[in-house]
Amino acid sequence: MTDWIYFAVVAIVLWGVVGLLQKLGTNRISARSLLVWLMVGFLLILPGFLQGTDLSSLGLRDALIGILGGVTNGMGSWFLFASLEAGAKASVAIPLTALYPLVTVLFATIFLAERLTSAQWVGILLALVGGVMLSYEGSGTER
Repeated sequence: MTDWIYFAVVAIVLWGVVGLLQKLGTNRISARSLLVWLMVGFLLILPGFLQGTDLSSLGLRDALIGILGGVTNGMGSWFLFASLEAGAKASVAIPLTALYPLVTVLFATIFLAERLTSAQWVGILLALVGGVMLSYEGSGTER
């Protein structure tokens, strides 16, 4: 198995578990409190990632990009937690918010001049249709 597949599979498993933990958390504490504890979790693993890392080689632009990534990630997490706290089903909200790469694709085509193939556009359309189908609640008589 190539390295990237291993890392991707582990990420899928961890994010799958995290979705459950997020819903359990918002059943017990506020979205704000859960975000604070999420950050504590990040801080706990930070020393392991800092080992062997030379932060002095980081330029201001690189640091700002990293900080903006952290801020947008944190805010996205808070909005997800708020939706769960407001009563969203984990089985709907978590996969629906996992469509965020569609925003990345849009920005990549606009700001990075990346081009997509016809098959990729079909995949985007299918993801959108899947998101609509997943979020459709129905009349309550369906199982």
